[in-house]
Amino acid sequence: MNVGLALYTLRDEMEKDFKGTLEKVKQVGYQGVEFAGFGDHSSKEVKAMLEEIGLEPWSSHVPLEKLRNELQSVITYHKEVGIPHIVCPYLTEEERQTKTNYFDLAEELEEIGNQVREAGMVLLYHNHDFEFDTFDDEFGLDILLRNTRTCNMALECDTFWVEYAGHKATEYLAVHENRVPIIHVKDMKDGEIPFAEVGEGKLDIKGIIEAAKAVGTKYFIVEQDVSERSPLESIEISFKNIQSM
Repeated sequence: MNVGLALYTLRDEMEKDFKGTLEKVKQVGYQGVEFAGFGDHSSKEVKAMLEEIGLEPWSSHVPLEKLRNELQSVITYHKEVGIPHIVCPYLTEEERQTKTNYFDLAEELEEIGNQVREAGMVLLYHNHDFEFDTFDDEFGLDILLRNTRTCNMALECDTFWVEYAGHKATEYLAVHENRVPIIHVKDMKDGEIPFAEVGEGKLDIKGIIEAAKAVGTKYFIVEQDVSERSPLESIEISFKNIQSM
């Protein structure tokens, strides 16, 4: 099982010490990483760091505005680093108010995904909970998926947010077979801060992982949006708990 880390979890650490933080991720035992920005580093510098440390670059979150306005430079940078998956990570409130918003976005992502595919990479969409708002009895997320071709856009399923929206991640994964190459593995607890280390919360992590494997998921990426411990301590707890499963 390929277990990686979403570097958004360590965003403050990455800002202070980019390479040193990557080294710590490798020391914990993670095989791959998902980027959420590259600081001021060139693609050659990032590639060299990863090769020296022994980490695989699996994916990268790129803001939608950048995909719209700087797509060719995004493609070039990611290709030079060797990142196979480019992920649209988030929608602003204005972009997700109506069914028409989702139809229009699907049209945009279809075209963006086509260019990403022609460059030899894959475009993915990463969900939160708001994509499970319904429009004529259909999830916003399903409008996006139904109106984009599988070859041009896949899903990075954030299983935490599926559950937070009141749905079963295992069931949602089951209806999207062969379209979910990556999932975010996150756990949930009660309280003001609902994020927990993987294996320390109330979600059926083992069941979610098995359901993801059954639909063809290859990459399992740990993420913790907010940690009440040191984020470095949190990622170690999550990794050890996954290994014990």
